[in-house]
Amino acid sequence: MDNNIEITENAQEHIANVLKKDNVKYFRITVLGGGCAGFQYKFDFENKMNSDDILISRSKIEILIDNTSLNFIKGSTIDYVNELIGSSFKIKNPQASSSCGCGTSFSI
Repeated sequence: MDNNIEITENAQEHIANVLKKDNVKYFRITVLGGGCAGFQYKFDFENKMNSDDILISRSKIEILIDNTSLNFIKGSTIDYVNELIGSSFKIKNPQASSSCGCGTSFSI
């Protein structure tokens, strides 16, 4: 399943920096019901791996995602961008039929 999510170099660098600075092991991606478009992305940094987590390893980071969330973001590209309004993770999700302006909420 590792190859179903692409993580840009910018995102990997940012995640690696936070993991090191906060002395945390994992970056977690979760898809939750809610937001203005039906589903929303949630990003966390933590040390605990749950029994239902899938571990995705990249050269600099380890990502945790549950199987349900993975099904919603298969084929996606995760980036970290710096814009005038601030810095944030952006997900380009080919499964999303629409998304809201904030970029964290989407529908399928």
